[in-house]
Formats: sequence, structure tokens, C-alpha cells
Amino acid sequence: MKRSIPLRSFLTAAWLGWQIESNWTDPFLFATYSIVKPVAGAAILVIMYAIVTQAQFDSPVFAYLFLGNALYQYVPAVLSGVSWTIIDDREHYRTLKYIYVAPVNIPFYLFGRAVAKFIIGTIGVVITIAAGVLFLHVRIDWVQVNWRLFFLSLVLGIIMMALLGLILAGVTLLSARHSYFIGDVVAGGLFLFTGAIFPLEVLPVWLRPVGYALPITYWLELLRRALVGEVAQAFPTFAALSNETLLLVLVGSSLVFGVASLFIFRHCDFLARERGNLDITTNY
Repeated sequence: MKRSIPLRSFLTAAWLGWQIESNWTDPFLFATYSIVKPVAGAAILVIMYAIVTQAQFDSPVFAYLFLGNALYQYVPAVLSGVSWTIIDDREHYRTLKYIYVAPVNIPFYLFGRAVAKFIIGTIGVVITIAAGVLFLHVRIDWVQVNWRLFFLSLVLGIIMMALLGLILAGVTLLSARHSYFIGDVVAGGLFLFTGAIFPLEVLPVWLRPVGYALPITYWLELLRRALVGEVAQAFPTFAALSNETLLLVLVGSSLVFGVASLFIFRHCDFLARERGNLDITTNY
């Protein structure tokens, strides 16, 4: 059997994923949903902040947590995009076993299927930040934005999260039940440890090492610095580290998690084949 070219598997899966994600309703309703969902999610945070601080939206703290919350939308989008594909193809469409016998590169197929959720997540991030700038006094000087740092960090982070999603995909292959929302559950847990809405100093001392060990923490810090510069650097967590140092830490930690993800997925994939998990259904 001819082996699949990874790029072809990725592009084909990306097209398929977009068709699945976008064709469940008419374009108008899909666009409305894509706008309302991120705005509603951000509104919850804004209301809580307003109640606690008497609506001090001019404070740097608000910009820090608002941008962290907005950018964090990428995390569940990418993690779920990769891992949910296993459930979708195995449980819903019942096609996973056929994909496995086809000339398809499975990891690149999973990455491609996550592209649609990444695009939808990007729409949510853009809309959330735009709402913050227009209505909530989140000050971003677009001339001063470090676009090179922003896009470099964004790309590195998306690749890193896709590899983390591969670990969850491997676990999903072996899970009999209750794996439907594993990407969202993991993303929700990491939300507390990555400095998304508060500096790590808020956490108990014994929990802070968890945040320092996660590449997502450094990714968020770099994106904040690229957008608002000194506002992000004023917070104590990484004040002593330069952008270059943060990039090196992000790349190094991503490589560690990336290598681990490939080994973990291959092991889970082997066990799933041995146990016949590729064509099971786990509904009650």
C-alpha cells in the first residue's frame, strides 16, 4: 500500500473538518453563532470583574486578564479539535477503522481536522479583543504592537497545543466512556495554572511549579507582551525574563512535550489496535 504524504493528509482533513464544522446550518446562523459565543463568554468575565472592582476598566489588571481570557480560546479549540476527531469518526460517523486502513497519516489527519476549530477560535479571539478595545477601554496601540513576536509566538503555540492534543487523542482511543469532552476538561483545568486571568503569584506556592512547567504559560505571556508591551511586563511573574528568553523556554518546553506526545500517541495507538478499540462504540 502506498504511504500517504503527510501534507496531503493534513490538507484533506482540514477541508473535511471545515465541511463538518460549518455545514450544520445556514451561513447566517453560523456567523451569528460564531459572534455571539465568544462575546457571551467574555461578558461573564467582564461582569465579574466589574462587580469586584467597581468597573475599573482602565486598570492594567483588566487588560492583562481580558487579553489572557481572549487568547486562551485557542487552547480548548485546538485541544478539542485534535482529540474530538477520534470520537467524531469512531462514534458518530463510524469511519475511524476505514481511515486507519486507508493510506492516511493519522497524526497529520488529526491535526488537519483541528484546523476548522482553530479558524472558529480565531474568529472568537478577534471578536473578543475588538469588543474589549471598542467598548471596555482595553488600550492596544496597534502601531507599537510587536507583530513579529506575536505571529511567531502564535504559530509556535498552536503547534505546541496540537501536539498536546495528540496526547489526548491517544487517551481517547483507549477510553471506553466519558471521553467526549476530554479536550474541554483539560483546557478548563489548565486555565487555572497558566496565568490566563491572574498572575501565578496568586496561586499557592506549592501549585506554582505546575504553571511554570506548562508551555502555555509562556505562550500567553509572549502574546500579551507583543500586544500591550509594558502593561504585561509590569506583572511580576516573568518580569525578569526577556522576550528572547521566554521564546527559548517556549521552544524548549514545546519540544519536550512534543516528543512525549509522539511516543504516547504511538503507544496508545498500538494498544487501541490490539484491543480492537478502533470500531467500538461507547454510548450506553
